[in-house]
Amino acid sequence: MSESDFSMLFDRLKALLAPYAPSLNVTDDQPGKYSLETGYSEKWKKPLFFGSAVVQKNYVSFYLMPVYMYPDLLEGVSPALKKRMQGKSCFNFKQVDEALLAELKTLTSQGFSRFQREGLI
Repeated sequence: MSESDFSMLFDRLKALLAPYAPSLNVTDDQPGKYSLETGYSEKWKKPLFFGSAVVQKNYVSFYLMPVYMYPDLLEGVSPALKKRMQGKSCFNFKQVDEALLAELKTLTSQGFSRFQREGLI
């Protein structure tokens, strides 16, 4: 896979996070890395990582902390998206898959709503 393919994939994954930037803090926004965190959390005594998109050597990673903190968010996730998981909150992609990106968009929205309900945003 070419660097430009990863760049396009990164842009698509970044676009899943970007709508939440006004409510969160952008902690990294550079070519190949985009990251968001909450404001200061009284409960945790620090800002909390929300999510990021990062170009790695062999794939592009999408990290989504709400699924780590609230694993029940993964209950309706397709086997195809679960197959992309590395660890508890990371999804790795080598190419654009419209169905999986749509599912990840929904999961990101659910994670944001859950953070809001829990008073983290």
